[in-house]
Amino acid sequence: MESSRRFQPAVILLLLLIVSTDMAQARECEKYSERFVGACMIADNCANVCRGEGFLAGRCSTFRRRCICTRQC
Repeated sequence: MESSRRFQPAVILLLLLIVSTDMAQARECEKYSERFVGACMIADNCANVCRGEGFLAGRCSTFRRRCICTRQC
């Protein structure tokens, strides 16, 4: 009984730490690339084009194979 009371503050602190780190992450905005031509098959090519457009990163969409640029909002 006493050992569970001893660990209770540690568990509460751990939960607060997890919640605060999730809330501190910035949102990510996405936009289709205006300069990428053709089907997006290699994410590195997409990311390079997106960086040229002023974004931080880029990825290929799964279904339509379009280049999607991402940055923090």
